[in-house]
Amino acid sequence: MTSSIFSWKRIRKFFNDIHLWLGIGAGLILFVVCLTGTIYTFRTEIEEWLEPEKYFVEAPANAEPLPAAELISQVESELNVGKVGSITIPADPERAYTLNIKKEGERRGANYYVNPYSGAVTGDGESVASGFFMTVFRLHRWLLLDTEVGRPIVGWATVIFAFLVITGMVIWFPQRIKSWKQGLKIKWNANWKRINHDLHNALGFYASFFLLIMALTGLFWSFDWYRDGLYAVLGVENNRDGGPGEARENAPEAPAGELLSLEELLAVADGELAYTGDYRVSLPNEKQSTVSISKYKTGFFAPAAGDQLSLDPVSGAVTGKEIFAEKPFNQRVARSIKALHVGNVYGTFSKIIYFISCLIATSLPITGTIIWINKLKKKRKRKVKQAGKRAEAVLQ
Repeated sequence: MTSSIFSWKRIRKFFNDIHLWLGIGAGLILFVVCLTGTIYTFRTEIEEWLEPEKYFVEAPANAEPLPAAELISQVESELNVGKVGSITIPADPERAYTLNIKKEGERRGANYYVNPYSGAVTGDGESVASGFFMTVFRLHRWLLLDTEVGRPIVGWATVIFAFLVITGMVIWFPQRIKSWKQGLKIKWNANWKRINHDLHNALGFYASFFLLIMALTGLFWSFDWYRDGLYAVLGVENNRDGGPGEARENAPEAPAGELLSLEELLAVADGELAYTGDYRVSLPNEKQSTVSISKYKTGFFAPAAGDQLSLDPVSGAVTGKEIFAEKPFNQRVARSIKALHVGNVYGTFSKIIYFISCLIATSLPITGTIIWINKLKKKRKRKVKQAGKRAEAVLQ
């Protein structure tokens, strides 16, 4: 029994040393990464709160939205910056539509928010808030450095963070099972040093599972070798676009005939996906033979992943249908990597959990550093005391 306790103490000391020195080495970077991650969690909600007139509209009584074709034509004519490539139609009648307009040669395009009842453009994706959050994003991903420099720095700091979480769990595990409850609570009536220790110990334990998920998914954007390895483990194809997918051959020419209206296509989608949700429709062009429609559930626990349909734009026939919940587990995980990292995997519910976990992660380098400083002071006092005793012994 004594031998096993002794061995456990040695193991704990080994992991404690790793935890200490890795934390000291990467503490400042991890503080910045976790702080910016905490701020970024509710980016959408903050932007909507600051500029409600852009994202929300007043729905007139008994009014119907303008036909999509008329709305798109009106916006394209007014802005004269390019063609609408996709349109997002929210389930909430008091929300603005989002039209993504691409200039020739652009890949992503720019978002414009439109009142569906009047066709008035209420704003675009540029604002003081969006500029602030873009800076937060760049600080989170690259420390505001060149991507070739900042990305690997943040990446290796994230690797260290994963080791810190794992070694922290080993250190947290008590030597005696009956003492495990002490690691789950904070003794608020103790001195400040004990409170600080408990904050680091207990809060770190509660957040550890989510922090490990954040770390392991965050590496997806830091290293190509990690992305390739993750896809290999999951058994899905890597399409290099931030998610799994099959390689697409050149699509055949669009079918001849009069195209159905967007409203008619959405009626088909409603029949196939019979639940309330937000639609995102990729509009067909001369190079596409199908219309791609994605539908996302709404609500406090709404999952981030959507269901997808491919429709013939002339006949409305369903040429493809992907229900996220029916996909194999490995494919669901692969499609949820971003949602697992940013926290919206289950809507507002999971974002709240991630926000709290990320806030705890931001505090860990601070409480950990204070613990280390207190230990250094304690060792220094012990050495001074021992030196004094030796001096007294010599004098006697």
